Amino acid sequence: MNYYGNPVTRLIEELAALPGIGAKSAQRLAFHMIHMPRDEVAALSQAILEARDKVRYCTVCCNLTEEEVCPICANLKRDHSLIMVVEDPRDMAAYERTKEFHGVYHVLHGAISPMTGMTPQDIRIKELIRRMDDTVQEVILATNPNVEGEATAMYISKLLKPLGVKVTRIANGVPVGGDLEYVDEITLSRALEGRREL
Repeated sequence: MNYYGNPVTRLIEELAALPGIGAKSAQRLAFHMIHMPRDEVAALSQAILEARDKVRYCTVCCNLTEEEVCPICANLKRDHSLIMVVEDPRDMAAYERTKEFHGVYHVLHGAISPMTGMTPQDIRIKELIRRMDDTVQEVILATNPNVEGEATAMYISKLLKPLGVKVTRIANGVPVGGDLEYVDEITLSRALEGRREL
């Protein structure tokens, strides 16, 4: 039932369609936005549109960026022979906060999950394979330690092994069933140090 009028109801419905936003959170956000000063609402709207229009995938690692090549891939001080594969840009950001990893990344934008219909063709595996050349010495598989992440790591490992590249997996220490973006920097550092070859 429409208790608030069409504009408010539509705003609540649009917010509730976002991942991780339930009906009550959507309602709280909608009422907050309605009471915001108009210039703050305009700034929020502009930030959303600008991010949507200007952000694209890095042509090397598939991270989100404004440029053709992201700042990490463009940084010649990084170790380009060492690639860490993560599921999501937030996972990459979590590792960057540790200040322990000095290689480069590859962002898959998902994990293999037959339950949700995500196949290897739906994530950025082809782009990873294209990066394999004589300069790449090691690929660290840092997918989430859950069923989907493990399946994705095993699938990628089987593709990379015949190419002669060393393939390692982050060590346990990251909780099974957890998401990397929520793990603290110390645990992530230990998981990186304790990686093992697959």
